Amino acid sequence: MFLDSFVLLAADADPSFLQNLNQRLNLGDIIVTVGFFTILMVLLKKFAWGPLMGIMDQRAELIANEIESAEKSRTESKQLLEEQRNLLKEARNDAQAIVENARNQGETQRADIISSAKAEVGRMKEEATLEIASEKDKAVAAVREEFVSLSILAASKVLGKEISEEDNRALIEETIAKAGEGQ
Repeated sequence: MFLDSFVLLAADADPSFLQNLNQRLNLGDIIVTVGFFTILMVLLKKFAWGPLMGIMDQRAELIANEIESAEKSRTESKQLLEEQRNLLKEARNDAQAIVENARNQGETQRADIISSAKAEVGRMKEEATLEIASEKDKAVAAVREEFVSLSILAASKVLGKEISEEDNRALIEETIAKAGEGQ
């Protein structure tokens, strides 16, 4: 708008005004400056702006790739985390199964040990009973032998004569047998 009014003023004005304005503004310098500025802009666009925009596009593409890579890594991390959680859950279940199995085996072994111990105690008790009975029989036999020999000695002194040992023994054993039946 300012330029339009300036052009209109310049057309209506007299030639001395234009000369006066040219001296004050130095129109030649302005034209040269505008020309150089235009050339500079064309050169900048060709040599600086193009490569700069290429670098900016490359940078934007690199950032987009990194964002995509980060998103992919985040997704993979989520999957790995989920897999780790599943593996941990599975490991816990396995550990519980192992503990439960060990507990069951322990109970089974305890029952086996108790039954083995009871069987061993029963066997030892039976052996002891048999041994006691055997020892009792041995003791009874020893007492009988002692009783027989004492009886023979006593009988021979009482009778004053000696009878044969075989007759004496038969007589004493018969007496002992009769005494045993009376019990």
